[in-house]
Amino acid sequence: MVKGKNTAGLDLPLPTSPVGVTKSELAYQAMRDGIVNGLLQAGDRLPSTRVLSQRWGVGRGTLESVFERLQLEGYITRKVGSGSRVSATIPDRYLKAVNTSQATAAHHKEPAMVEAAPVSVRKRYRAQVGIPFVARLASPFLISPAEWAAHLQRAMVAMQPEQMCSVEPQGAWVLREQIAKYLRNHRGIDCLAEQILITNGIRHSIDLVTRCVVKPDDYVCVEDPGYPAVHQIFEQAGAKLLYAPIDQEGLNLGGISSEIECRIAYVTPAHQSPLGEIMSATRRLELLDWAQRHSTWVIEDDYDSEFNYQSAPLPALKSIDTMNRVVYCGSFNQALFSNLRLGYMLAPPELQRKVLDLWHTVGRSVGVSEQLGLAAFMKGPAFLRHLRRSRQEYQTLRDIVLETLRAEAPGRYRISGEHAGFHLILWLSSDQDENMLINAAEQQGVVLQPLRHCCREIELAPAIVLGFAALTRAQAKYAARKLGQLLLPTPS
Repeated sequence: MVKGKNTAGLDLPLPTSPVGVTKSELAYQAMRDGIVNGLLQAGDRLPSTRVLSQRWGVGRGTLESVFERLQLEGYITRKVGSGSRVSATIPDRYLKAVNTSQATAAHHKEPAMVEAAPVSVRKRYRAQVGIPFVARLASPFLISPAEWAAHLQRAMVAMQPEQMCSVEPQGAWVLREQIAKYLRNHRGIDCLAEQILITNGIRHSIDLVTRCVVKPDDYVCVEDPGYPAVHQIFEQAGAKLLYAPIDQEGLNLGGISSEIECRIAYVTPAHQSPLGEIMSATRRLELLDWAQRHSTWVIEDDYDSEFNYQSAPLPALKSIDTMNRVVYCGSFNQALFSNLRLGYMLAPPELQRKVLDLWHTVGRSVGVSEQLGLAAFMKGPAFLRHLRRSRQEYQTLRDIVLETLRAEAPGRYRISGEHAGFHLILWLSSDQDENMLINAAEQQGVVLQPLRHCCREIELAPAIVLGFAALTRAQAKYAARKLGQLLLPTPS
Protein backbone atom coordinates (compact mmCIF):
# COMPACT_ATOMS: atom_id res chain seq x y z
CA MET A 1 0.00 0.00 0.00
CA VAL A 2 1.29 3.47 -0.76
CA LYS A 3 2.25 5.64 2.15
CA GLY A 4 0.76 9.06 2.68
CA LYS A 5 -2.64 10.60 3.19
CA ASN A 6 -4.72 8.06 1.32
CA THR A 7 -7.21 6.85 3.93
CA ALA A 8 -9.99 9.02 2.54
CA GLY A 9 -9.31 7.68 -0.91
CA LEU A 10 -9.72 4.10 0.30
CA ASP A 11 -12.99 5.04 1.99
CA LEU A 12 -14.49 6.33 -1.24
CA PRO A 13 -17.37 4.07 -2.24
CA LEU A 14 -17.77 3.00 -5.85
CA PRO A 15 -21.45 3.69 -6.65
CA THR A 16 -23.68 0.91 -7.87
CA SER A 17 -23.59 0.85 -11.65
CA PRO A 18 -26.83 2.08 -13.27
CA VAL A 19 -27.71 0.78 -16.69
CA GLY A 20 -25.49 2.19 -19.42
CA VAL A 21 -22.80 3.71 -17.15
CA THR A 22 -19.32 2.23 -17.45
CA LYS A 23 -17.05 1.38 -14.54
CA SER A 24 -14.61 3.94 -15.88
CA GLU A 25 -17.23 6.69 -15.56
CA LEU A 26 -18.27 5.51 -12.09
CA ALA A 27 -14.67 5.51 -10.88
CA TYR A 28 -14.12 8.96 -12.33
CA GLN A 29 -17.25 10.32 -10.61
CA ALA A 30 -16.29 8.75 -7.28
CA MET A 31 -12.80 10.31 -7.37
CA ARG A 32 -13.97 13.68 -8.67
CA ASP A 33 -16.85 13.92 -6.17
CA GLY A 34 -14.47 13.04 -3.35
CA ILE A 35 -12.19 15.92 -4.37
CA VAL A 36 -14.95 18.48 -5.00
CA ASN A 37 -16.78 17.61 -1.76
CA GLY A 38 -13.63 17.80 0.35
CA LEU A 39 -13.27 14.15 1.31
CA LEU A 40 -9.97 14.25 -0.56
CA GLN A 41 -8.05 17.40 0.42
CA ALA A 42 -5.47 19.41 -1.50
CA GLY A 43 -2.15 17.61 -1.35
CA ASP A 44 -3.61 14.26 -0.31
CA ARG A 45 -1.78 11.33 -1.85
CA LEU A 46 -4.15 9.02 -3.69
CA PRO A 47 -4.14 5.23 -3.51
CA SER A 48 -2.33 3.52 -6.34
CA THR A 49 -4.26 1.98 -9.21
CA ARG A 50 -3.29 -1.46 -7.83
CA VAL A 51 -4.82 -0.71 -4.40
CA LEU A 52 -7.98 0.81 -5.91
CA SER A 53 -8.30 -2.08 -8.34
CA GLN A 54 -8.39 -4.53 -5.43
CA ARG A 55 -10.73 -2.29 -3.44
CA TRP A 56 -13.26 -1.56 -6.21
CA GLY A 57 -12.92 -4.58 -8.48
CA VAL A 58 -12.05 -2.36 -11.42
CA GLY A 59 -9.21 -3.13 -13.83
CA ARG A 60 -5.94 -1.25 -13.38
CA GLY A 61 -6.01 -0.21 -17.05
CA THR A 62 -9.44 1.35 -16.52
CA LEU A 63 -8.23 3.16 -13.40
CA GLU A 64 -5.12 4.38 -15.20
CA SER A 65 -7.32 6.06 -17.82
CA VAL A 66 -9.41 7.60 -15.00
CA PHE A 67 -6.28 9.03 -13.36
CA GLU A 68 -5.14 10.42 -16.71
CA ARG A 69 -8.52 12.10 -17.19
CA LEU A 70 -8.43 13.63 -13.70
CA GLN A 71 -4.92 14.92 -14.39
CA LEU A 72 -5.97 16.35 -17.76
CA GLU A 73 -8.87 18.20 -16.14
CA GLY A 74 -6.64 19.56 -13.38
CA TYR A 75 -7.99 17.65 -10.37
CA ILE A 76 -4.78 15.76 -9.60
CA THR A 77 -1.05 15.98 -10.25
CA ARG A 78 1.12 12.97 -11.05
CA LYS A 79 4.84 12.61 -10.63
CA VAL A 80 7.04 9.57 -11.10
CA GLY A 81 8.21 8.36 -7.68
CA SER A 82 5.72 10.52 -5.78
CA GLY A 83 2.43 9.05 -6.92
CA SER A 84 -0.75 11.01 -7.55
CA ARG A 85 -1.95 13.85 -5.34
CA VAL A 86 -4.98 16.15 -5.22
CA SER A 87 -4.19 19.50 -6.89
CA ALA A 88 -3.67 22.53 -4.69
CA THR A 89 -6.64 24.29 -6.31
CA ILE A 90 -9.31 22.23 -8.00
CA PRO A 91 -10.64 23.35 -11.41
CA ASP A 92 -14.26 23.76 -10.27
CA ARG A 93 -13.11 26.77 -8.24
CA TYR A 94 -11.89 28.41 -11.41
CA LEU A 95 -15.27 28.00 -13.11
CA LYS A 96 -17.57 29.14 -10.32
CA ALA A 97 -17.69 32.74 -9.12
CA VAL A 98 -16.93 33.32 -5.45
CA ASN A 99 -18.88 35.71 -3.26
CA THR A 100 -17.66 39.29 -3.65
CA SER A 101 -17.32 39.78 0.10
CA GLN A 102 -14.91 36.83 0.22
CA ALA A 103 -12.87 37.80 -2.81
CA THR A 104 -12.42 41.55 -3.07
CA ALA A 105 -8.80 41.01 -4.02
CA ALA A 106 -9.28 37.83 -6.02
CA HIS A 107 -7.88 37.68 -9.52
CA HIS A 108 -10.15 36.79 -12.41
CA LYS A 109 -10.31 37.70 -15.99
CA GLU A 110 -12.29 38.15 -18.96
CA PRO A 111 -11.40 39.89 -22.11
CA ALA A 112 -12.81 41.09 -25.16
CA MET A 113 -9.34 40.88 -26.76
CA VAL A 114 -8.12 43.01 -29.55
CA GLU A 115 -7.91 42.93 -33.21
CA ALA A 116 -5.07 45.27 -32.51
CA ALA A 117 -2.87 44.86 -35.53
CA PRO A 118 -3.05 47.13 -38.57
CA VAL A 119 -5.77 46.30 -41.08
CA SER A 120 -3.37 44.48 -43.41
CA VAL A 121 -2.19 42.18 -40.63
CA ARG A 122 -5.72 41.65 -39.32
CA LYS A 123 -7.00 40.56 -42.71
CA ARG A 124 -4.07 38.25 -43.26
CA TYR A 125 -4.03 36.49 -39.89
CA ARG A 126 -7.36 37.12 -38.23
CA ALA A 127 -8.99 33.73 -38.82
CA GLN A 128 -5.86 31.60 -38.87
CA VAL A 129 -4.95 29.35 -35.98
CA GLY A 130 -1.36 28.33 -35.51
CA ILE A 131 -0.05 31.85 -36.27
CA PRO A 132 1.83 33.06 -33.20
CA PHE A 133 0.91 35.30 -31.42
CA VAL A 134 -2.45 36.34 -32.89
CA ALA A 135 -4.83 37.23 -30.09
CA ARG A 136 -8.57 36.66 -29.73
CA LEU A 137 -8.58 33.16 -31.17
CA ALA A 138 -9.67 30.02 -29.32
CA SER A 139 -8.04 26.65 -29.87
CA PRO A 140 -9.76 24.54 -32.55
CA PHE A 141 -8.29 21.37 -31.06
CA LEU A 142 -10.23 21.10 -27.79
CA ILE A 143 -13.57 19.91 -29.11
CA SER A 144 -13.58 17.48 -32.02
CA PRO A 145 -15.98 17.83 -34.95
CA ALA A 146 -17.23 14.33 -34.15
CA GLU A 147 -18.08 15.28 -30.57
CA TRP A 148 -19.94 18.42 -31.63
CA ALA A 149 -21.72 16.49 -34.40
CA ALA A 150 -22.90 13.95 -31.82
CA HIS A 151 -24.59 16.68 -29.77
CA LEU A 152 -26.16 18.14 -32.91
CA GLN A 153 -27.41 14.74 -34.02
CA ARG A 154 -28.91 13.98 -30.63
CA ALA A 155 -30.71 17.32 -30.64
CA MET A 156 -31.97 16.96 -34.21
CA VAL A 157 -33.35 13.47 -33.60
CA ALA A 158 -35.29 14.78 -30.58
CA MET A 159 -36.48 17.93 -32.38
CA GLN A 160 -40.22 18.52 -32.38
CA PRO A 161 -42.00 19.47 -35.64
CA GLU A 162 -42.92 22.90 -34.30
CA GLN A 163 -39.26 23.61 -33.52
CA MET A 164 -38.40 23.09 -37.19
CA CYS A 165 -40.87 25.79 -38.21
CA SER A 166 -40.75 28.35 -35.46
CA VAL A 167 -38.62 29.18 -32.43
CA GLU A 168 -39.28 32.06 -30.07
CA PRO A 169 -37.57 35.29 -31.15
CA GLN A 170 -35.48 35.24 -27.97
CA GLY A 171 -34.11 31.82 -28.86
CA ALA A 172 -34.83 28.18 -28.07
CA TRP A 173 -36.32 27.84 -24.61
CA VAL A 174 -34.27 24.77 -23.71
CA LEU A 175 -31.03 26.64 -24.43
CA ARG A 176 -32.11 29.71 -22.50
CA GLU A 177 -32.89 27.45 -19.54
CA GLN A 178 -29.38 26.00 -19.63
CA ILE A 179 -27.77 29.45 -19.94
CA ALA A 180 -29.80 30.81 -17.02
CA LYS A 181 -28.75 27.81 -14.92
CA TYR A 182 -25.11 28.33 -15.85
CA LEU A 183 -25.26 32.04 -14.98
CA ARG A 184 -26.85 31.32 -11.61
CA ASN A 185 -24.33 28.63 -10.70
CA HIS A 186 -21.15 30.09 -12.14
CA ARG A 187 -21.52 33.87 -12.53
CA GLY A 188 -23.65 34.62 -9.49
CA ILE A 189 -26.51 36.12 -11.55
CA ASP A 190 -30.04 35.48 -10.32
CA CYS A 191 -31.93 35.18 -13.60
CA LEU A 192 -34.58 33.19 -15.46
CA ALA A 193 -34.73 31.73 -18.94
CA GLU A 194 -37.27 34.34 -20.10
CA GLN A 195 -34.69 37.09 -19.51
CA ILE A 196 -32.14 35.58 -21.93
CA LEU A 197 -31.89 36.64 -25.59
CA ILE A 198 -29.81 34.49 -27.98
CA THR A 199 -27.53 36.37 -30.41
CA ASN A 200 -24.56 35.67 -32.68
CA GLY A 201 -22.05 36.78 -30.07
CA ILE A 202 -21.04 39.68 -27.86
CA ARG A 203 -20.51 42.21 -30.62
CA HIS A 204 -23.92 41.33 -32.08
CA SER A 205 -25.48 41.91 -28.65
CA ILE A 206 -23.70 45.25 -28.28
CA ASP A 207 -24.79 46.33 -31.75
CA LEU A 208 -28.44 45.55 -30.97
CA VAL A 209 -28.33 47.56 -27.74
CA THR A 210 -26.53 50.45 -29.45
CA ARG A 211 -29.09 50.65 -32.23
CA CYS A 212 -31.87 50.79 -29.64
CA VAL A 213 -30.51 53.55 -27.42
CA VAL A 214 -27.78 55.59 -29.18
CA LYS A 215 -28.54 58.50 -31.47
CA PRO A 216 -25.97 60.56 -33.42
CA ASP A 217 -23.89 62.78 -31.11
CA ASP A 218 -24.87 60.84 -27.97
CA TYR A 219 -22.00 60.15 -25.59
CA VAL A 220 -20.69 56.66 -24.91
CA CYS A 221 -18.04 55.94 -22.27
CA VAL A 222 -15.41 53.32 -23.14
CA GLU A 223 -12.24 51.97 -21.58
CA ASP A 224 -8.83 53.29 -22.62
CA PRO A 225 -7.01 51.19 -23.65
CA GLY A 226 -9.94 49.16 -24.88
CA TYR A 227 -11.42 46.90 -27.51
CA PRO A 228 -11.25 48.68 -30.91
CA ALA A 229 -13.95 46.56 -32.61
CA VAL A 230 -16.55 47.68 -30.06
CA HIS A 231 -15.43 51.29 -30.38
CA GLN A 232 -16.21 51.01 -34.08
CA ILE A 233 -19.77 49.84 -33.33
CA PHE A 234 -20.41 52.97 -31.28
CA GLU A 235 -18.73 55.25 -33.81
CA GLN A 236 -20.76 53.81 -36.68
CA ALA A 237 -23.88 54.72 -34.70
CA GLY A 238 -22.67 58.34 -34.61
CA ALA A 239 -21.72 58.34 -30.93
CA LYS A 240 -19.10 60.58 -29.37
CA LEU A 241 -16.69 58.46 -27.35
CA LEU A 242 -15.47 59.45 -23.90
CA TYR A 243 -12.33 57.59 -22.84
CA ALA A 244 -12.01 56.48 -19.22
CA PRO A 245 -8.49 55.36 -18.29
CA ILE A 246 -7.71 51.98 -16.75
CA ASP A 247 -5.66 51.70 -13.57
CA GLN A 248 -5.01 48.85 -11.14
CA GLU A 249 -8.64 48.95 -9.94
CA GLY A 250 -10.09 48.94 -13.44
CA LEU A 251 -12.23 51.66 -15.00
CA ASN A 252 -11.60 55.12 -13.53
CA LEU A 253 -14.52 57.52 -14.06
CA GLY A 254 -12.77 60.39 -12.30
CA GLY A 255 -12.03 62.23 -15.54
CA ILE A 256 -15.59 62.04 -16.92
CA SER A 257 -17.46 65.31 -16.42
CA SER A 258 -20.53 64.99 -14.17
CA GLU A 259 -22.39 67.31 -16.54
CA ILE A 260 -22.14 64.89 -19.49
CA GLU A 261 -24.95 62.39 -19.88
CA CYS A 262 -23.67 59.11 -21.32
CA ARG A 263 -26.14 56.78 -22.98
CA ILE A 264 -23.86 53.75 -22.58
CA ALA A 265 -20.78 52.78 -20.61
CA TYR A 266 -19.00 49.73 -22.01
CA VAL A 267 -16.86 47.78 -19.53
CA THR A 268 -14.93 44.52 -19.21
CA PRO A 269 -14.83 44.27 -15.39
CA ALA A 270 -13.81 40.63 -14.95
CA HIS A 271 -10.63 40.85 -17.06
CA GLN A 272 -10.13 44.21 -18.67
CA SER A 273 -9.45 44.09 -22.37
CA PRO A 274 -6.60 44.26 -23.08
CA LEU A 275 -4.69 45.01 -19.85
CA GLY A 276 -6.26 42.25 -17.76
CA GLU A 277 -7.03 44.33 -14.66
CA ILE A 278 -9.95 43.29 -12.46
CA MET A 279 -12.44 46.00 -11.55
CA SER A 280 -12.41 46.33 -7.77
CA ALA A 281 -15.56 45.99 -5.69
CA THR A 282 -15.40 49.70 -4.85
CA ARG A 283 -15.19 50.71 -8.50
CA ARG A 284 -18.05 48.38 -9.39
CA LEU A 285 -20.31 50.04 -6.86
CA GLU A 286 -19.18 53.49 -7.99
CA LEU A 287 -19.97 52.60 -11.61
CA LEU A 288 -23.46 51.35 -10.77
CA ASP A 289 -24.18 54.44 -8.68
CA TRP A 290 -22.94 56.71 -11.49
CA ALA A 291 -25.05 54.82 -14.04
CA GLN A 292 -28.17 55.17 -11.91
CA ARG A 293 -27.63 58.92 -11.40
CA HIS A 294 -27.04 59.54 -15.11
CA SER A 295 -29.60 57.04 -16.49
CA THR A 296 -26.72 55.28 -18.27
CA TRP A 297 -26.89 51.73 -19.57
CA VAL A 298 -23.82 49.71 -18.59
CA ILE A 299 -22.80 46.99 -21.08
CA GLU A 300 -20.86 44.26 -19.27
CA ASP A 301 -18.74 42.22 -21.66
CA ASP A 302 -17.98 38.97 -19.80
CA TYR A 303 -15.77 37.55 -22.53
CA ASP A 304 -13.46 34.67 -21.54
CA SER A 305 -14.63 34.62 -17.92
CA GLU A 306 -14.47 30.80 -17.96
CA PHE A 307 -10.68 30.73 -18.14
CA ASN A 308 -9.02 31.69 -14.86
CA TYR A 309 -5.61 30.31 -13.97
CA GLN A 310 -5.00 31.79 -10.53
CA SER A 311 -8.23 31.93 -8.54
CA ALA A 312 -12.00 31.82 -8.78
CA PRO A 313 -13.60 34.76 -10.59
CA LEU A 314 -15.55 37.48 -8.88
CA PRO A 315 -19.28 37.29 -9.61
CA ALA A 316 -20.39 39.27 -12.64
CA LEU A 317 -21.14 42.97 -12.29
CA LYS A 318 -24.73 42.08 -13.21
CA SER A 319 -25.01 40.04 -10.00
CA ILE A 320 -25.00 43.24 -7.89
CA ASP A 321 -27.09 45.32 -10.30
CA THR A 322 -30.01 46.16 -8.02
CA MET A 323 -31.09 49.14 -10.17
CA ASN A 324 -31.37 47.22 -13.47
CA ARG A 325 -28.81 49.30 -15.36
CA VAL A 326 -26.53 46.48 -16.60
CA VAL A 327 -26.80 44.62 -19.90
CA TYR A 328 -24.85 41.38 -19.48
CA CYS A 329 -23.27 39.93 -22.65
CA GLY A 330 -21.74 36.48 -22.97
CA SER A 331 -20.60 34.14 -25.73
CA PHE A 332 -19.83 30.49 -26.47
CA ASN A 333 -17.61 31.34 -29.43
CA GLN A 334 -14.45 31.18 -27.32
CA ALA A 335 -15.55 28.45 -24.94
CA LEU A 336 -16.26 26.07 -27.84
CA PHE A 337 -15.02 27.28 -31.24
CA SER A 338 -14.81 30.68 -32.92
CA ASN A 339 -17.19 30.07 -35.81
CA LEU A 340 -20.02 28.73 -33.65
CA ARG A 341 -21.44 32.29 -33.69
CA LEU A 342 -23.66 31.83 -30.66
CA GLY A 343 -23.92 34.27 -27.78
CA TYR A 344 -26.52 35.77 -25.51
CA MET A 345 -27.50 38.83 -23.54
CA LEU A 346 -29.38 39.48 -20.33
CA ALA A 347 -30.98 42.92 -20.50
CA PRO A 348 -33.17 44.89 -18.05
CA PRO A 349 -36.89 44.55 -18.90
CA GLU A 350 -37.22 48.09 -20.27
CA LEU A 351 -34.36 47.59 -22.69
CA GLN A 352 -35.20 43.99 -23.52
CA ARG A 353 -38.52 45.01 -25.04
CA LYS A 354 -36.78 47.49 -27.35
CA VAL A 355 -34.18 44.92 -28.40
CA LEU A 356 -36.85 42.34 -29.13
CA ASP A 357 -38.79 44.82 -31.29
CA LEU A 358 -35.61 45.48 -33.28
CA TRP A 359 -34.86 41.73 -33.45
CA HIS A 360 -38.29 41.14 -34.96
CA THR A 361 -37.66 43.83 -37.56
CA VAL A 362 -34.22 42.78 -38.77
CA GLY A 363 -34.82 39.03 -38.57
CA ARG A 364 -33.26 36.27 -36.48
CA SER A 365 -30.08 34.63 -37.66
CA VAL A 366 -29.10 32.00 -35.07
CA GLY A 367 -29.95 28.53 -36.40
CA VAL A 368 -32.21 26.32 -34.31
CA SER A 369 -30.01 23.24 -34.80
CA GLU A 370 -27.00 24.96 -33.24
CA GLN A 371 -29.12 26.20 -30.36
CA LEU A 372 -30.56 22.77 -29.62
CA GLY A 373 -27.17 21.10 -30.04
CA LEU A 374 -25.60 23.48 -27.53
CA ALA A 375 -28.47 22.93 -25.12
CA ALA A 376 -27.89 19.18 -25.33
CA PHE A 377 -24.17 19.75 -24.69
CA MET A 378 -24.84 21.93 -21.63
CA LYS A 379 -27.48 19.63 -20.17
CA GLY A 380 -25.09 16.84 -19.25
CA PRO A 381 -21.62 16.87 -17.64
CA ALA A 382 -19.80 17.22 -20.98
CA PHE A 383 -19.90 21.03 -21.13
CA LEU A 384 -18.31 21.70 -17.75
CA ARG A 385 -15.84 18.87 -18.39
CA HIS A 386 -14.90 20.60 -21.65
CA LEU A 387 -14.36 23.91 -19.83
CA ARG A 388 -12.12 22.24 -17.27
CA ARG A 389 -10.01 20.55 -19.93
CA SER A 390 -9.81 23.75 -21.95
CA ARG A 391 -8.71 25.79 -18.95
CA GLN A 392 -6.02 23.22 -18.19
CA GLU A 393 -4.74 23.27 -21.77
CA TYR A 394 -4.74 27.07 -22.04
CA GLN A 395 -2.85 27.31 -18.76
CA THR A 396 -0.32 24.82 -20.10
CA LEU A 397 0.13 26.87 -23.29
CA ARG A 398 0.56 30.04 -21.25
CA ASP A 399 3.14 28.36 -19.02
CA ILE A 400 5.09 27.11 -22.04
CA VAL A 401 5.29 30.65 -23.42
CA LEU A 402 6.29 32.17 -20.08
CA GLU A 403 8.89 29.52 -19.24
CA THR A 404 10.46 29.65 -22.70
CA LEU A 405 10.67 33.44 -22.69
CA ARG A 406 12.17 33.33 -19.21
CA ALA A 407 14.83 30.89 -20.38
CA GLU A 408 15.64 32.76 -23.61
CA ALA A 409 15.52 36.42 -22.57
CA PRO A 410 15.62 36.89 -18.79
CA GLY A 411 15.28 40.52 -17.68
CA ARG A 412 14.39 41.78 -21.16
CA TYR A 413 10.65 42.25 -20.61
CA ARG A 414 7.90 42.44 -18.02
CA ILE A 415 4.65 40.42 -18.06
CA SER A 416 1.17 41.40 -16.86
CA GLY A 417 -2.38 40.20 -17.42
CA GLU A 418 -1.32 36.56 -17.52
CA HIS A 419 -3.67 35.24 -14.86
CA ALA A 420 -6.58 34.47 -17.19
CA GLY A 421 -7.86 34.61 -20.74
CA PHE A 422 -6.21 33.96 -24.08
CA HIS A 423 -3.49 36.59 -24.04
CA LEU A 424 -1.00 38.42 -21.87
CA ILE A 425 0.83 41.75 -22.07
CA LEU A 426 4.58 41.77 -22.72
CA TRP A 427 6.12 45.13 -21.77
CA LEU A 428 9.36 45.92 -23.58
CA SER A 429 12.53 47.16 -21.95
CA SER A 430 13.50 50.78 -22.52
CA ASP A 431 16.23 50.01 -25.07
CA GLN A 432 13.95 48.01 -27.42
CA ASP A 433 12.42 49.49 -30.56
CA GLU A 434 8.84 48.28 -30.85
CA ASN A 435 8.51 48.70 -34.61
CA MET A 436 11.81 46.97 -35.32
CA LEU A 437 10.78 44.07 -33.08
CA ILE A 438 7.39 43.71 -34.81
CA ASN A 439 8.96 43.78 -38.28
CA ALA A 440 11.72 41.34 -37.35
CA ALA A 441 9.18 38.97 -35.82
CA GLU A 442 6.95 39.03 -38.88
CA GLN A 443 9.92 38.03 -41.02
CA GLN A 444 10.03 34.84 -38.96
CA GLY A 445 6.28 34.19 -39.10
CA VAL A 446 5.53 35.61 -35.66
CA VAL A 447 2.77 38.23 -35.46
CA LEU A 448 3.09 40.80 -32.67
CA GLN A 449 0.13 43.09 -31.99
CA PRO A 450 1.20 46.36 -30.31
CA LEU A 451 -0.76 47.53 -27.28
CA ARG A 452 -0.81 51.09 -28.69
CA HIS A 453 -3.41 50.02 -31.26
CA CYS A 454 -5.84 49.64 -28.33
CA CYS A 455 -5.08 53.10 -26.96
CA ARG A 456 -6.96 56.28 -27.88
CA GLU A 457 -6.00 59.10 -25.50
CA ILE A 458 -3.91 57.26 -22.95
CA GLU A 459 -0.15 56.89 -23.53
CA LEU A 460 1.47 53.71 -22.26
CA ALA A 461 4.95 52.26 -22.47
CA PRO A 462 5.67 50.05 -25.52
CA ALA A 463 4.09 46.62 -25.10
CA ILE A 464 2.81 43.65 -27.08
CA VAL A 465 -0.52 41.84 -26.79
CA LEU A 466 0.56 38.20 -26.90
CA GLY A 467 -2.11 35.63 -27.79
CA PHE A 468 -1.28 32.01 -27.07
CA ALA A 469 -4.55 30.05 -27.13
CA ALA A 470 -4.78 28.98 -30.78
CA LEU A 471 -1.40 27.23 -30.86
CA THR A 472 -0.26 23.69 -30.31
CA ARG A 473 2.25 23.16 -27.51
CA ALA A 474 5.05 22.70 -30.03
CA GLN A 475 4.08 25.91 -31.85
CA ALA A 476 3.93 27.83 -28.57
CA LYS A 477 7.41 26.70 -27.55
CA TYR A 478 8.94 27.31 -30.97
CA ALA A 479 7.41 30.79 -31.32
CA ALA A 480 8.32 31.81 -27.77
CA ARG A 481 11.91 30.76 -28.41
CA LYS A 482 11.98 32.87 -31.57
CA LEU A 483 10.52 35.85 -29.73
CA GLY A 484 12.94 35.43 -26.85
CA GLN A 485 15.87 35.53 -29.25
CA LEU A 486 14.50 38.71 -30.84
CA LEU A 487 14.23 40.34 -27.42
CA LEU A 488 17.96 39.94 -26.78
CA PRO A 489 20.23 42.92 -27.41
CA THR A 490 21.62 43.10 -30.93
CA PRO A 491 25.40 42.49 -30.91
CA SER A 492 27.24 45.73 -31.66
